[in-house]
Amino acid sequence: MHYWLFKSEPDEFSFQDLLHCDERRTVWDGVRNYQARNLMRDHMAVDDLAFFYHSSCKQPAIVGICRISATKVPDPSAFDTSSPYFDPKSDPSNPRWLTVEVCALEALSRPVTLKEMRQLEALADMTLLNNPRLSVQPVEASHWQCIVQRAET
Repeated sequence: MHYWLFKSEPDEFSFQDLLHCDERRTVWDGVRNYQARNLMRDHMAVDDLAFFYHSSCKQPAIVGICRISATKVPDPSAFDTSSPYFDPKSDPSNPRWLTVEVCALEALSRPVTLKEMRQLEALADMTLLNNPRLSVQPVEASHWQCIVQRAET
């Protein structure tokens, strides 16, 4: 099993929005960064776990836990001409943008804020703290455990 972190602006799509989706799941659409796409396409597996991170807001924080429920899903927004993520070069028979489906498992007992994470030596080399622009990121098992424990305190 691998661990991940998905970033979303809560005014665009929040963890609460995911909880209200049919079966608490959705296709993680609109990713247009090749590094993030490659992580989803080449490395994610069904039943991997992911943190849901609220970004670009007053208090950025990890707020929930998701499970990867499907992989190598063609991103429907790439084919939707009304979507800001439409890609005229993406061919439905050979899609350029593959993504995953995520399913909400639970909200954290309390959010673990970016400010708090920056203060923890155990997270000093966490991708989020060193490559903050990447919208989909791997999370080391030790970082995962540290954050889960912090959320329970």
